[in-house]
Amino acid sequence: MADDTNWAAPQGSWASSEARRRNMQAIRSRDTKPEWLIRRLLHAQGLRYRVAAKPLPDLRRTADLVFRPVKIAIFIDGCYWHGCPEHYVPPKTNSGYWSHKVAGNMARDLDTNQRLSEAGWLVLRFWEHEPSAECAAKITAAVKRRRAHERKNRGSG
Repeated sequence: MADDTNWAAPQGSWASSEARRRNMQAIRSRDTKPEWLIRRLLHAQGLRYRVAAKPLPDLRRTADLVFRPVKIAIFIDGCYWHGCPEHYVPPKTNSGYWSHKVAGNMARDLDTNQRLSEAGWLVLRFWEHEPSAECAAKITAAVKRRRAHERKNRGSG
């Protein structure tokens, strides 16, 4: 929108003001700082992965990191958008809309976990506030376990 001076939020819009609208548009859905830090640590460990990829072709959801050969999907969830029990604070403006949105995200996260698990995937979720080094260590351990299990099964067949 080239001319923001005459902009007004449509009736019932999430954008309660022009400032709120600009703020919301600036929020990243991928390549966040926690994601970058974890990716850098994993890459330094020699691990390779897909970024912002669909684990399953028929599932319209993307994981932050995907280790396709060992079927591991990593999600680094934002505390606000995914309802962190430690840090989520309900909004003061338009609270009905945003609370419903976050509850929907949480339900979708559970559904995603279930669908991927049923398809044989390991789902690992981390909160954005968790230390990156701890997240990377857990991911590395899971990838190594799955690779070892895969090698063992290939050798016994």
